[in-house]
Amino acid sequence: MIRTVESEQHVSAPVLAAYSYCEAVTGQQARNFAYGIRLLPTPKRRAMSALYAFSRRVDDIGDGTLAPDVKAARLEETRALLARVRAGDVAEDDTDPVAVALSHTAGYFPVPLGGLDELIDGVLMDVRGETYETWDDLKVYCRCVAGAIGRLSLGVFGTEPGARGAERAPEYADTLGLALQLTNILRDVREDAEGGRTYLPADDLAKFGCSAGFAGPTPPPGSDFAGLVHFEVRRARALFAEGYRLLPMLDRRSGACVAAMAGIYRRLLDRIEREPEAVLRGRVSLPGREKAYVAVRGLSGLDARHVSRRTVRRRV
Repeated sequence: MIRTVESEQHVSAPVLAAYSYCEAVTGQQARNFAYGIRLLPTPKRRAMSALYAFSRRVDDIGDGTLAPDVKAARLEETRALLARVRAGDVAEDDTDPVAVALSHTAGYFPVPLGGLDELIDGVLMDVRGETYETWDDLKVYCRCVAGAIGRLSLGVFGTEPGARGAERAPEYADTLGLALQLTNILRDVREDAEGGRTYLPADDLAKFGCSAGFAGPTPPPGSDFAGLVHFEVRRARALFAEGYRLLPMLDRRSGACVAAMAGIYRRLLDRIEREPEAVLRGRVSLPGREKAYVAVRGLSGLDARHVSRRTVRRRV
């Protein structure tokens, strides 16, 4: 069982300011993520914002315009900062608000900070321009940049006392991260191609005649682009189904947070499945009212109850 501290504790003014900065970054840069974490109690919401702000810094280095060697050096500097956080060497009055907030989070919740090292490793894979021959290859990358975030988040959420199968919670959190990342990859296939990146496995691209890539708003001539998308959608749905087994292990508000974030991406997946070529014309997104509906549904516990009933049926 993974436990976290639920009660509010005294937080100093410098640490509160650092958390406020991280929450501002989260609200501005991560609309889908922000919809989910607003359902959390204050300590958990702040902690998730700190994790996001650090992760955002790492991602921004990878996505920036610096030369690859400069990016690699910046990422190693960020890893050195993480080592300071891990060692407890960040003072409350440090000039880096993200480091201050993350250090407080690490002292308040049992977050596995090694997951942020994995994130840095994943972004270094981007910097090196790595491509992926098979789904097993791509899973390594997805576990670094998304599965690790799922496991870090679980350190904040914790599991309910007596939750059945809680020893597998990190596995389910990791799998849910993979589902979210594969959905991201499908949504951003054109944007990534324009940036010179290809994430979908080369084996899958070849199978559906898409090895030429996605340089324009239409699929490669003679390809079965819809078949490729539907194939990857089925894979993502299987990952969601497995990862959703985490929900009954969480308290109501943590479960609502996870259900909201995952629910938004599942609805994105539905849209992509209905109109595969839309991802070649621009970024597929959900309107705010639909995101709000997903958040309310998560808070109601409908998804968690559905997963619990399905799990019981499987045992029977």
